[in-house]
Amino acid sequence: MTDQDGTGPVSTGTDGAVHEAVTKGYESVYGTAPQVVWQAPGRVNVIGEHTDYNDGFMLPIALPHATRLAASLRGDGVLRLHSAQSPDSSGITELALSDLVPGSVPGWAAYPAGVVWALRDAGHDVPGADLYFDSDVPVGAGLSSSAALECAVAAAYNDLCGLGLTPTQLALLSQHAENVFVGVPCGILDQLASSCCEEGAALFVDVRSIDPAEGRTRQVPLDLAGAGLVLLVIDTQVKHAHADGAYAERRRGCEKAAAILGLPALRDLPYAGLDAALERLPDDGLRALVRHIVTEDARVEQVTALLDAGELRAIGPLLTEGHASMRDDYRISCAETDLAVDTAVAAGALGARMTGGGFGGSIIALVEKAGAEAVAAAVTSAFAVQGWTGPRAFTAVPSAGARRLE
Repeated sequence: MTDQDGTGPVSTGTDGAVHEAVTKGYESVYGTAPQVVWQAPGRVNVIGEHTDYNDGFMLPIALPHATRLAASLRGDGVLRLHSAQSPDSSGITELALSDLVPGSVPGWAAYPAGVVWALRDAGHDVPGADLYFDSDVPVGAGLSSSAALECAVAAAYNDLCGLGLTPTQLALLSQHAENVFVGVPCGILDQLASSCCEEGAALFVDVRSIDPAEGRTRQVPLDLAGAGLVLLVIDTQVKHAHADGAYAERRRGCEKAAAILGLPALRDLPYAGLDAALERLPDDGLRALVRHIVTEDARVEQVTALLDAGELRAIGPLLTEGHASMRDDYRISCAETDLAVDTAVAAGALGARMTGGGFGGSIIALVEKAGAEAVAAAVTSAFAVQGWTGPRAFTAVPSAGARRLE
């Protein structure tokens, strides 16, 4: 299968080659060499969708696709931002640190600017900087391109300013930036994956215990290649406009249901008590939300146990079951992701599900390595029959979180 990842000028490659390309880009814009080059990856969530803001469980991996950041500090209170992916490739966004307040920066620049604001809001007296970004994380595909931006900035500032913050603390700061400065009520999943994942592993996350020292959030070995398997990401290239409002609506619904049930969060409802709890809820809409969250938490724990036991193929049906829950109970799927999942399974995938916030974006499909091209081709053909834009497919390789490039 030929990877079709929709990358920009900098694609996955050796650290040295990527460092050189990003450094040259920085020099072309700012006229001098950067102090550091960092990268932070996009992510794919193997299982555990919308459970993060319900204090539940998740199992993401980091992708090799990443946002690369070349950075140097400034002493004049000015933050300058440039993206190689900006329509105006010569443009620099210039912001005064003193003017950074929630809602003050439009567009993509709000994400990196928000991290600088969040660092200062947390009491870190960080200066301005010149920042140059180049990314091959597909935008709008549900692969957390925004979290990659945020976590790259947080990590670079942590390095340049000697802040001594842990990857988990940087993820929390990045989430705070997105929640408050940008105004998106996301959970912690994306930032934790981008900051904390390790190569060759999935990250089991317990939102109530995200400090690795507590032993709940941990790395789970995921040797797909060794098992003769491939995790395909199939980007439908669709993002429906109502996604952000629907996300907030579902979050409010979950919080309302937890309050009615007298629970701190839906994570506190045990699977064995689900049926009795559903009878206490006043309408089908709330019942459906609760059913998805409780069963999804159970699926995360089941998948994690299977991976611990080396039973990688056995997780396939749980992926497909999770998609049905997102489609029928949480109602965050759409025609394109449903067709992609159904087609992939019919073409031989061991399991498939939508990944990300919903209403478009990408699906993942667990397939035998020998059948990967056939599955990708079947989905492409199914989209062509519908007259839809062809999807992009690539292989998800469990990769490292944010790291400095030399």
